[in-house]
This record gives sequence, C-alpha cells and structure tokens, in this order.
Amino acid sequence: MSNFAFIRDEWPEVWDAAMRAEAMYTVDPQVACWLSRLAGERLTDRIYDAAGLPPSLDTSFLGRTTTPEFRREVGRMIGDKIHLIRTVGNSATHGSKRISREQAEGVVTELFHVVIWASQRYTTHPENVPVNARFDPKLAQRVAPPDRRKIAAELKRRDDLNVKRAQLLAEAEEKLEKTEAELAAARAAAADAAAAAELRDAEIADLRAQIAEARSRTTVEDTHDYAEAETRTRLIDHLLSEAGWSRANNNLAEEFEVHGMPVEVGRTRGTGYVDYALLGADGIPVGVVEAKRTTRSPQDGEHQATLYADCLEAETGRRPLIFCTNGIETWIKDDAAGYPARQIHGFYTPDEVELAIKRRGTGIAARRPLEQGEIDGEIAGRPYQTRAIRAVDQAFDRHRRAALLVMATGSGKTRTTIALVKQMMKANWVRRVLFLADRTALVTQAAKAFASHLPDATTVNLLGDGSGRKGKVDPSGRVYLSTYPTMMNLIQAQAFGPGFFDLVVIDEAHRSVYAKYGFIFEYFDSLLLGLTATPKDQVDHNTYSLFDLPDGEPTDAFTLDEAVEGGYLVAPQGRRVETLYLREGIKFGDLSPEEQAEWELKDWGDETPDAVTGRELNKYLFNTDTVDKVLRRLMEEGHRIEDGEVLAKTIIFAKNQRHAEFIAERFRIGWPELGPDFAQVITHAVDYAQDRIDRFSDAQRTAPQIAVSVDMLDTGIDVPQVANLVFFKEVHSETKFWQMIGRGTRLCPDLYGPGRDKKDFLVFDFCGNLEYFSQQLPKAKESTARSLTQRITERRLSLLQALDERAASSSGEFTEDDRTLRRDAAGELFLFIDGMNPNNVIVRPHRREIERYGDASFWDGASLTPEDAEMVLGLAGLPSTGGIAVDKDTDAKRFDLVMLTAQLARETGDTPALERIGEKTRAVAEELLTLMTIPTVKEQSTVLEAVASEDWWVDVTSVMLEEVRLKLRGLLRHIQKSVRNPVYVDFEDEIRATEEVAVGPGGPAGLGGTSTLNVDKLRDRARTYLEEHADNIVLQRLQRGNQLTSADLEALEDMLEDAAGDSAAGDQIDRVIDEAAESAGGLGLFIRSIVGLDRATVNERFADFLDTSTRNVDQIRFIETIIEELTVNGVVEVARLFEDPYSDIIADPMDPETGFEFGELTVIRTILADFKAAAVPVGA
Repeated sequence: MSNFAFIRDEWPEVWDAAMRAEAMYTVDPQVACWLSRLAGERLTDRIYDAAGLPPSLDTSFLGRTTTPEFRREVGRMIGDKIHLIRTVGNSATHGSKRISREQAEGVVTELFHVVIWASQRYTTHPENVPVNARFDPKLAQRVAPPDRRKIAAELKRRDDLNVKRAQLLAEAEEKLEKTEAELAAARAAAADAAAAAELRDAEIADLRAQIAEARSRTTVEDTHDYAEAETRTRLIDHLLSEAGWSRANNNLAEEFEVHGMPVEVGRTRGTGYVDYALLGADGIPVGVVEAKRTTRSPQDGEHQATLYADCLEAETGRRPLIFCTNGIETWIKDDAAGYPARQIHGFYTPDEVELAIKRRGTGIAARRPLEQGEIDGEIAGRPYQTRAIRAVDQAFDRHRRAALLVMATGSGKTRTTIALVKQMMKANWVRRVLFLADRTALVTQAAKAFASHLPDATTVNLLGDGSGRKGKVDPSGRVYLSTYPTMMNLIQAQAFGPGFFDLVVIDEAHRSVYAKYGFIFEYFDSLLLGLTATPKDQVDHNTYSLFDLPDGEPTDAFTLDEAVEGGYLVAPQGRRVETLYLREGIKFGDLSPEEQAEWELKDWGDETPDAVTGRELNKYLFNTDTVDKVLRRLMEEGHRIEDGEVLAKTIIFAKNQRHAEFIAERFRIGWPELGPDFAQVITHAVDYAQDRIDRFSDAQRTAPQIAVSVDMLDTGIDVPQVANLVFFKEVHSETKFWQMIGRGTRLCPDLYGPGRDKKDFLVFDFCGNLEYFSQQLPKAKESTARSLTQRITERRLSLLQALDERAASSSGEFTEDDRTLRRDAAGELFLFIDGMNPNNVIVRPHRREIERYGDASFWDGASLTPEDAEMVLGLAGLPSTGGIAVDKDTDAKRFDLVMLTAQLARETGDTPALERIGEKTRAVAEELLTLMTIPTVKEQSTVLEAVASEDWWVDVTSVMLEEVRLKLRGLLRHIQKSVRNPVYVDFEDEIRATEEVAVGPGGPAGLGGTSTLNVDKLRDRARTYLEEHADNIVLQRLQRGNQLTSADLEALEDMLEDAAGDSAAGDQIDRVIDEAAESAGGLGLFIRSIVGLDRATVNERFADFLDTSTRNVDQIRFIETIIEELTVNGVVEVARLFEDPYSDIIADPMDPETGFEFGELTVIRTILADFKAAAVPVGA
C-alpha cells in the first residue's frame, strides 16, 4: 500500500514516479529525490491541462513552474514546495554533494503535500483524496521495492555504489528522454492531423467538464495540513546543504542545547536551544543559525542568536559566527571581528567559517594589522602609491568594509592594487581575490600583471573556455579575474558562494557599472576596493554611496596635477583645430554647382537630405577632404621620433567602424610609401584585435604606428610610446574623456633618442572636446541605458500615480472609463511583477517585495502610496517573464512608451510635450494610411484618420490615448524603416581656426587654464552662472519683463564679468561683453536671450488669445509658439511671425479668415515690443 495509492487510477504516470520515490528514499536518497522531481514534472503537465494554462515558451520544468499563470494558479505555498522538489532533485541528479535520508524523506513528504493539493482540484473524484492524511514513512517502507535482480542486471558492469547510482540515473534519464522524444513525436504527428488535434481538445474539454462537475458536487473541504513551517525548514536545510552543512557530514546539529541564557519572567536560568549549530572539525560549534518564520524579518532573531553565541563562547572559549534567516533572507554577524550584522546571499561553507574564526584568533592564521604590514616597494614604491595603500589599510583596520581610490590614469592603479593584495595575503586578510573590469583586454592585461608580480598566487582568468563556461571553478586559485557580464553568468550558475572571495576589486568604479552590475557587489560578502581615474569632484554620488563615503571624499586621491608636477606622468598639450564642415556641417545650398551635382547623384537611401550637420558627419556621410586635412595636420605637426623621420605612436579616436576604415584607407592613399600597416584599424569588429594591440604596444615595431580605434583603446591600454592623440569624434562623458587623455600620459625615457625623454604629448582635437571640457558647464550625469521594458514599466507606474492623484483631487470628474484605465495600468504592473521568478539569484533579494506586489489583490482599489511606488520602481529593472516583458514586438513597445508618455503629459498638464507627441503620432497615422492594402491596417482606418487629424488632439484624454495605443500598437511593424546609406563625397573643407589649449594642470575641468574667450564661450559660461544665481533680484526683473534701469544694467554687466572669471584677461572680457551686447541689440537683450522670459508672465500677457471658446486650434498653436519662443529666447521680432514655424501654422497671420484681425495683430506687436523694450534701460 502506497501513500500515493489514491491517484493510481486517475494519474498513473504520476503515481508510478511518486510510488518509486517513496520506496527508494531509505535505500537510495539520491534516486528518490530524482524520482520526486520526475513526479513533480509529470504532475505539472496534469495541472497545465486541467487548468487550461497557456503553454510556456520555456518547456523545461523550471520554465513551466515559473510562468506567471502557473504561479498564480498554484499560489506561493505550493510554489515553494515545487521549487524545493525541483532544486533538491537537480542537486541529486547533477550535484556532487550526497543527499541524506532525512532530506529525501522531506522531499517525498513535500511531494505528498503537492499531490494532495492538486488531486482535490484537478481530479474527477476529489472526494477520494485523503485530505486529513499525513505522509506515513512506515507505509512507504512497506511499498515493494523494485526488482533487485533487474537492478543488478542493469548495473552489472558497475562494482561500487556511486558508479551504480550514476548508471541508474543515466539510464533513467535516457529512458525519460526517449519517452519525452516519443511523446514529442506523437504530439507533432497529432498536430499535423486535424482530427487527432480535435480529439485531444475534446478529451481535455471533457476532462475539465468532469473536474468542474466533481468540484460542484463535492462537499469535502481542504483541511489538509500543508506544514508550511516544515517547508520553510526544508528551504533552510537546502541552503545549508548547498554550503556543505548537513547531518550526514556530521557538521550540523538541530535544537542544540546551550546553558547560561538570561532569566525571563516565567523561565528559569539555564537552557536554550539553538535552531541549528554549525559544527567545526573538532565538533565544537563554529556558527549558530536562528530561524524565523518567513513572515518575520530574520533580524528579529539577532539578539536571541547573540545570546546563544555568548553562552557558547562562555562554555567553549570560542565565539561562533551568527546567522539569522527566514529561508528567504539571511544575515551574518561577526561581532568578535568587529563587524555589525549585514545581509548575505546564503551561508558560508565550513571551510570559510573556520577561516573566519581563525582570522580573529592569535594563531598563525590570525589577521594582523594592515597598517603595520610591509608594502612591496618593487611592485608599488612611489610615495603616492604607498600613501594610497596605507589609506586603505587604515580603513580596513578600522572595520570599514569598502574603500575607493581615485588615481589619475597612468599612475599605476593596478600595481598599487597588486601590492595591496600581496600585503593583505601576508597579513591573513585575503585568501581569494576577485578583480573585475569592463573589457576583455583590461582583464587580460591585469591577469598578466598579477601573474608577473605575484607568481606564487595562482591567477585564474575566468574569460577562458575552462571552468567558467560550465559554472565550475578551480577553488585552488588565489586571484580570479573577470568581466562583469561573465561574473553575472557565473553567479547565476552558482559557481561561487557568497563567501568565496575575501576582496573584490572594481576597476574603474563609476555609476554605470554599479547601476548595471551592482548585484555582484551585493552578492559577495567581501571587502570592496574601487579604483577610478575620474576626478574626485566628478565621481557620482551613487558611487560614493556604494563605498559608504561622503561625496567628494574618497579613501585617497592622486590627481593628474599631482602626477605631472611630481614627474610621474607627462602633461598633454592641446591643439584645437576647427574645420568648417565639422563645426557647421554641410548644406546643399552652400556647395558649388559641381558639388551639388555630386550630392544629387549619391544614393542616400530613402531620402536625400538638404543638409548634414557637423554631428552627422562621419556617421553616414564621409568627406574625403575633411579626413585628408585631419591626417595632414597630424603628419605635419605631430610629435616625431628617430630625429623627426617617423611619426611617434598615435591613437586616432574615430566615430564608428566605417569612419575608422575610411581614415585608414585615406592614410594608405596619402602616404603609400609608409607601407600598408603603418595605420591600422583596431576595433572590436576586426579579426585578431588583441594581436593588433600587442603589435601596436611593442616598442620595437614601427608598424602599426597609428592605431585607429572605436572605443577599444579608450581605456586600459598602456603604450608609453604614444605621443599623439587625435580626437576625431565628440565625447560627452567626463569619465571617458579623462580615460582617453590617459592613453598618452605614461612616461617614456629615451623616446626621442638617448637622454631625450618624453616630456609631453599632443592632443589634436577636431570636434570641440577641449573647448567643451574647458567650460564650467553642468556636466551630464553618467547614465546607464535602461531597457525598453524597464522604461515602459516606470512610465506606467508614473501614470498610475498621476491617475490616483486626479482621482483623489477631482469631484465627479473621474469617470468609469478612467477607473478602467487605472485598473488596466495596475493590471499590467501586476503581470510584470508576477512574472518574476523569486528563485532567480538576481530576483531573490527582492522576494518579499515580489510577494507583496505580485499579489493581484494589492492592485485593487486603494491608491498607491509613495512608499509602495518607490518599492515598485525598484523592481522595474528586474528580469521577468510576465506582462510587457514577454512582448517581443519592439515597434509595438516603442509605441507603448510614446503613448504612455502622452498620457502622463495629459495628466500632468505638460502641453508642449503632448503637442510634440501629437505631431509624431499624426505622422505615424498618416504613414499607416498609405498601407491600406494590409487587412489589419485597413480594419483601423477610422481610428487612423481620426488620429491623423489635428482636431482629434484637441481636448484629448488619457482614455482616448489608451484606446489608440491598444488598436495601433500591433501595426507599427508594417511601417518600413527609413534607410540611410553610407555616402562618400569629396567636397573641399577648410580649416577655420587653430588654437593652443592647455590640458591637465591649467586646462580643462577647472584646472586653472585659459583659452581665447569669444561670445559663444561667454554665453556658455554665463548660462551656468546665471542658473546658479537665479534668485538675483535684477535677473528676476529681467525675466519677468520689468523695465530695467541703468543700475540694473551695471549689475548685469558685473554678473557677466563674474561668469567669465579668469577665462581671459580683463580687457579681453570687456571687449567680448561689448561685442555680445552689440550683437543682441543691448546687454539686457543678450542676457535675456540666455535666461528667457518667465512663462507665467508671458502667459498672463497673452491670456486673451488662449481662450478656447473664441479661438480656433491654429490661433492657439500660433500664440503658444510665440510663448514658447519668448520663454526660451526672451525676444520675438515681429518679422519672425511670418517665418517658419509660424508660417507652417498660419500662412498669413494678417488674413482675418485664417489668422487675426488687424486690431489683434496690433496687440500682439505691442506685447512683443514691450517685452523687448523692457530689457533696454530708458535713455540707453
């Protein structure tokens, strides 16, 4: 008689696997767990059929049991049980750790609970289910075991138990695969035969009808005790087992008795019971684990666990590590080492716990103070390197767990790190180190450096084809190196436990790395060291937060100024070269007749442009003369070696692959005598890129001498012989700019001959980078590209908040349609969160939030609180298989984002944004109206015609926008993408300006340098300064259109002088200010053109023209365009009203039929004149 006998007739295949599992758990726990997993997988098939769940795209057991639909169907409690059955079953099949009899019994018991639950809901006779029964081990033992002669025959070539088990599992898997293959073939055949498919559907429909009828007639309640607490215990057991703690290993004891607990009311002093005691090799506890219910925080058990540790320390003389867990979250506390409690992603292994305890002792393995440790001067002996190491020593000695070093590119960050690692290894602080970088080349370079300077410490490069690919890592290594994506994959594969590394080093730590790969630093419970070349004032707030440091205060900093002044690096000398086309672009109308003819003959793709901007140049339009002039300037003025005979090594930073190839081609044509390899393209797109880098880095080679790079040589490549850098592209990241400058800062003795060392290097800038970074401009924040799914989720959350705000503030204006919109938005957010697999290693830390917001009832009714909104926002970037995340139609998702943005603009009153989106959407609708031969497009012709009209957008509502989103999102894929072909031309360019610009000490980023001041630079400086002084009373008068006085004008002039600062000599500043005032028609108008007019003031003056009851759409748009221009530029000349974009709205404003009455135009002219006159003092 089997515990599972009640399902034998209805689910024979589930019964077969379950019965064999219960029969085997005392004989072979490993096989029993595998059979339980098999039964769970077969039961999942039954649930899918009976519940009518949509098929999962991922047909694996994991894939099918983590879909949103399946998880909603079974609920969290049963989902956790299935998860346990699956994970332990996987460990039994593929893991190296032995499964104990107790573990196997627990898994079979969990299977029993799941089968009881499913049988009541999906069988035709739920009344036969023994709901009040518990799994009976004695009954299981009476189940007839498999025929041992048959097993012996199958395993006759095996003579030891482990090999027998492996053969049994292999044959079982092979049989299963064969069965699944046969089933797949049968299903395929059935799919091809319509009659068979209809029969199958009819059978399932009949089965569901029988189940429904059985549910309606049964009166049996589900009174089964599902033992959730036991499931939680087994989850903790499994986590402990993964780390190597188990009763079978004789290193785990439950309900471990301790003495000396404090007296409480109703209790006598003396006895307590540790949930789990982790035992050392000597049998004495080295760790205590306090387990709490999943509904409670594990930190609730910290004090109790600390008391247990006190008792054990008093009794044994050794203080154990303290762990607190609820099966979902785990915390560790090593108070004896001076560290407070912190969250950890699992448990330490026995070896790691023993080592942690030894390190706080006094023996040979004990930690010694780092500040007293010797630093290897051969590795890093420069004073600033020693200072940096000592700063980290002090931080770690004082129980800080993170440190950040800011060191100028080329100052030896890697060598400093290696010397620190060597010191920490000798002082018993570090056994294993992880070094992370963002590029393969940097990892390779660092691996060579570690292997060279630490030959006794085994170096493991995880980017190879070895262990990393299979998720198995040689534990004998000491220094491991990896890129961030590779390490993320290894963590997902559970190749490393959270306590594996003692120190994690982040090369070039900045916000984009943290935002994208921050989970790595959270996962490993290690000390953390960050390295960056970004100036400390430019390091992002979030980066400082990662290292628990105040903004602007790294652990130690060594700047480029200090490096150059100390003779450790050489200074850059900048040369800003401006060409007409790179600065202003190419306009068809400005070309000669011959060049215009060439322009028109080119195959541009879908549309021939009238102009190409400077930024678009070298993106798809490549001009021969521009490239030739850049190369000629390099060859004529660049640093040369061998007594001027050979150009020194040079890096040209190109815009893209085509640009790089075009540069190399033009060089070979222009200087064929230097050979085909003198200039080579070195990018990620070329074959054998690393070999090309090695050849370029070789000081003995003269080819390649010029490396044309796209991103690949921006960082981490150390070639001391580089003496020329060419910026042939724009750079907007401060971090990247300094990394690129750093390619030339290395010292190089005897570069120009014996005794003639490298003293500086040249920076040729053709794209305004030196000018840009020499301004005190507000720098764009480092950003990380968010996925389209994440942006849609964030925008939908914002819309939901906006709807809630309107519902709370409106009286009778929130309609049923609005409620439907709100409900649908909430539903989409629910589906997205519900699709997150809480067992995914990245998602797991957020399991508590996912359980809260993955509950459909949460999204019904009440408004979202700010706290809930913030928590949901934190989930938007996590992986999911639900809601918008499963939609693979990128065009549809982009349209979703646009429409959600429009809805949000409508709810928040952002009229300009809504108008811009309206124009784009009308264009999309017009494009779709040309595709009426497509049936799905034709079905929506009425909607498309409405959306294409401007009238539809007047008073458009969020509900209307939602209807359009749903009806049109699937049509976007039919619109053919515009094609822009690469075009190569040869138009004569010209050098417009050349300027020497100091870089480094006395150069960009506020280092005190000067450069020629002009009106454009003054405008840029003034914009930042005036924004910082927006509360100045004179500036406010100017922005509000109040009449300026002569005193006001003097105050404004003083502000401009302060804005200019020390960018030029005083008399030059005065001349430029005078020139600016003259160009704008007065100083007040010049400043007004920077700060604009106050929007509220302008709206008030034009209020009569914005009355929708008396004005048509064109008139309102015309006036709103005036308001927009006044707000931005401060002045609108009357003549502008007859030009684009005004003429696009109303062709003739003086036509009373389509424009304005004469008297109305007079009022408009007066308002414009008044605003202009107010910026010019009377009598000026």
